[in-house]
Amino acid sequence: MPFAALLLVSFAVLAVVAAPGAALADDGRRRLCTIKDPRIGESSGLAASRRHPGIVYTFNDSGGRPQVYALGPDCRTRATLTFAGAVNRDWEAMALGPDGIYVGDIGDNLDGAWPYVTVYRIPEPASLRSQTLRATAYRIKYADGPRNAETMMIDPRSGRLYIASKAFGDSLYEGPKKLRTGTFNIMHKVSGAPFYATDGAFAPDGRSFVIRGYWDAEIYRAPGKKIADVPIPSQKQGEGITFTADGRSLLVSSEGAAQPLWQVPVPASALPPKPSSAAASDGSGKGHTGGTTSGSKKFSATTLVLIAGVIVLVAGLFARRRGS
Repeated sequence: MPFAALLLVSFAVLAVVAAPGAALADDGRRRLCTIKDPRIGESSGLAASRRHPGIVYTFNDSGGRPQVYALGPDCRTRATLTFAGAVNRDWEAMALGPDGIYVGDIGDNLDGAWPYVTVYRIPEPASLRSQTLRATAYRIKYADGPRNAETMMIDPRSGRLYIASKAFGDSLYEGPKKLRTGTFNIMHKVSGAPFYATDGAFAPDGRSFVIRGYWDAEIYRAPGKKIADVPIPSQKQGEGITFTADGRSLLVSSEGAAQPLWQVPVPASALPPKPSSAAASDGSGKGHTGGTTSGSKKFSATTLVLIAGVIVLVAGLFARRRGS
């Protein structure tokens, strides 16, 4: 091949590799901030508020106070919501439903020691300030017997409860159409679930849901119908995940003191329809909103190595031609 043609091909390859659209899957991951509140040492679940832009809720794992913390875009605690009448035996999951904030006291590290578990609900307050709210308690049983679980989701369209067990041969369970107090709410198996599921969440529009483990996450269109795998950052003990308010990114957290909150883009195959320009400019884009992150426009280390390799190749060929 003539040298001039080879040079053109090399620069064409360089242009393709360097294009933003050719960035690797992990290029869009972004470390948003670090949760430094000393009261939050075991962030075990997340839920992004759709009422208060930029706010994400979290809580501590078993044995902590029955409280949820509202974090701002900088991970600073903006409010503490106390669940009056609730007990934090082994809180493991949370979700936002059409009628409030749900927390699942659904952990059972002895795999069957508790005959039933409890889900608590408080209304999401209109004013974001520290306050105590009376919790409604729903007793939960599984049709096929007690089990350990760390994943709880609420379908935003129907308000139906879903729980994924955490064990070998995990399962996804569906609750009744409406949760009731004063009786047991029976969960029935509807499909399998990812290995060692630690958290999950429905997308804001209810069209899909995500379930994560310690190492990755999976997005489903319906129970048993996976549509995408999502690589997530390595974490100390990754347990929390939720969709951002616009449904275009995921937020992930980990247990442990001073752990970062990460934002991970939703794969294109699982993205919701793009909002209209009017909806995109209504002010809801503040804080943890998702979409294309600034990190997605940067080259990854692997991309830079490929670029450097092409440049070295061209330079070497040019040197050889001059020496011949």
